[in-house]
Amino acid sequence: MNDTNLKTRKKFRISPPATALIIALVLFLLSGLLPNGFNDFSSAIRQGMNILRLASFIAIIGAGQTLVIISGSEGIDLSAGSLVSVGALITYILINGNNNLILPVLLLVIVTGAFVGLLNGLGIMYLKISPFVMTLGMAGVVQGAVILVTKGYYDGKVADIMTQIIARDLIPDVPGMIFVWILIGGLMTILLERTKYGKQLFAIGVNRMTARLSGVRVTRMVVLTYVIAGAMAAFAGFLLVGYTQNAGPNLGNQYLFPSIIAVAIGGTQMSGGKGSYFGTIAGAIVIQLITSLLTTMQLPQALQQIIFGSLLLGILVIYGRDKSLRA
Repeated sequence: MNDTNLKTRKKFRISPPATALIIALVLFLLSGLLPNGFNDFSSAIRQGMNILRLASFIAIIGAGQTLVIISGSEGIDLSAGSLVSVGALITYILINGNNNLILPVLLLVIVTGAFVGLLNGLGIMYLKISPFVMTLGMAGVVQGAVILVTKGYYDGKVADIMTQIIARDLIPDVPGMIFVWILIGGLMTILLERTKYGKQLFAIGVNRMTARLSGVRVTRMVVLTYVIAGAMAAFAGFLLVGYTQNAGPNLGNQYLFPSIIAVAIGGTQMSGGKGSYFGTIAGAIVIQLITSLLTTMQLPQALQQIIFGSLLLGILVIYGRDKSLRA
């Protein structure tokens, strides 16, 4: 009887990504009840698409976080927020309204993010600095470098094509950013589920020693993962400029906590070895809906950061208790 009950529970267990989507649906319906909520189907579609557009920035930064967290050994990237700011500033200042400079600047942004990610990976694997300390320190270095180079002054202009693709609808009621997100989501899913890199990433997340004995070049894999994470964060800054039409040294800070929480809510195991980008997408939608509700309630940005920080701590406490019980 007990075995039958256990099998039944396992059979009807809802996956974390599905749970996150259910939570997102409930939050979306609740948002419709607020004074500024939707009152008909067309307005619900518009509001839903806007939520997805805003969630896409969190999820793109969360793509890199997903990879480093899956890699295990307390993997995390706290330099992501600073890299978003750097990517945004490079884009805003250098493009300066010139459509012909979009591709060269995009390449520069990705290379810059990848270089910072490379430094993170080398520090973690060769200097044996913990991911938390290494990426937090790098965030400070990047932030300081931005202030030193710009001297607090920056002037530029967003290219018209970026505005049309990212900030506006490509087809009625469907923002162009949604198509960019679908492309990235597809590439991330292929990377994690259909490539040798993805299989080895999950292997080192479960047990690095076993993976190394199996022939996986663990050091190279981890360094590459932080390179990808850095590139993704800077790329998110490039995209964000097209939406905000502006940039600043602190633009990316507000996305750091949400990008990590989205990964955790989506079911990626904080100890590594288990997770999916689909879960991160679902988590990002939940986070954006919470943000929208808090904004509608007219809570200041600082208080929102406190709430997200507390939410992250709560998730880590729950994870720590579960880990202790399994041990």
